Parts: sequence; C-alpha cells; structure tokens
Amino acid sequence: MKKNILIVEDHELTRFGLKTTFEGVDYVENIYEAESAEKAIEVFKENPIDIIIMDLGLPNMNGIEATKEIRSANKDVKVIILTSHNDEKEVMNSLKAGANAYCSKEINPQRLVSVVQSVADGAAWFDPSIAHIVLKASTTSHNFDTEASGKDYDLTSREKQILKLMTEGYSNMEIAQLLVISINTTKAHVASILQKLEVDDRLQAALKALKNNIV
Repeated sequence: MKKNILIVEDHELTRFGLKTTFEGVDYVENIYEAESAEKAIEVFKENPIDIIIMDLGLPNMNGIEATKEIRSANKDVKVIILTSHNDEKEVMNSLKAGANAYCSKEINPQRLVSVVQSVADGAAWFDPSIAHIVLKASTTSHNFDTEASGKDYDLTSREKQILKLMTEGYSNMEIAQLLVISINTTKAHVASILQKLEVDDRLQAALKALKNNIV
C-alpha cells in the first residue's frame, strides 16, 4: 500500500531536495509540504498522512513539540526526525515525544528512502551516530530492567537472529526476505520476542538487546 508523506522543513531548498528525493519512489502516493510546525499540524489534520519527515529547528513551535501533538492525536502516523544536531537532550526528547526514527541530515538520500520504508513497515531506526546516546540513556530508564543483564530470556536461535536484525533497523518485510521466511512467520517471531523481553515495541526490544548483550 502506498503512503502519503509530509515533509516539514523551514528551509525551502532543503525541502525541495527532500521532495525531489521521494518523487517517483514506488511506495509514495502523495507528497505534502509544510514550512512550520503549525502548518504541519494543519496539513496533518486535513489530509491522510502516513509518514512525516520532521525537522527539529523550526520557527516558533519546534519539531519535538509538533511530534508530540501529532502522535498524541494519531499513534499510527510515523514520524522521522531529520536534523543536523545530535544533542543528547534533543535525541531523547524526540523519542519520548513519539518519534519512530532519528536521522542525521548527512544521511545518503537513497538510504533515507530505505529508512522511511522500513519505518513505514514497522521498524524503529536511529542513526548510528546517536546509538550510543540512546543506549546510555536506556541504562537509567525505568523502561528497562537494570538488573536484567545476563538474564536468560529463553529466546530461540531464530528469535535471536531476528532480534539482531531488528537492532540494525530492518523491517519485518526485509527480515522475511533476508531469512527467506514468510511475513506472517516473521511477525509471529517478533511478537514472541517482545513478549519474552517484556517490552512494548521494537525500539525497546532493540535497546534492551544491546544493553544486555543478548545479540
């Protein structure tokens, strides 16, 4: 199913470049634009948006505030933060606001196209340059058991294989293709992994796996 994308960026040239990147991409139906957070919320309310590429440094309301408001209104919409900053506070506040991915503006355009598709398919993704920030924060987060290191989660070898791919940002569809298994089988394994790790989503599973050296 094709997706509607909203690009939120106050710099016109950057916004044009992003729009050009996604024009003609197989999974994209319509591309919407907004030069501010306020305009983004307006466009979001008036159109069936599936994916939002959100800049953080917006005038007036910033990208984090916009992400929080949009995700509060609709948990199904995917928000991908695209920024030139790797500030620890911004990274964590973005994730707390509900962002599904955090990318550096230095990312290769074709890699961004791949990341957006992965997130659309259910993956959580964060740029390798900020992985250490997220991992550091997770050690003090109440979402993770700091005494769980070394615990046997009773994961099968296949589940560990899939969990490793999840930590690398692969979507269910990509995992299915890599392991030559059906998408339904992949989804069943992912559901089992989340249950065994006692987490709510793929991002928490990936962080717990990294923190506790499960994979």
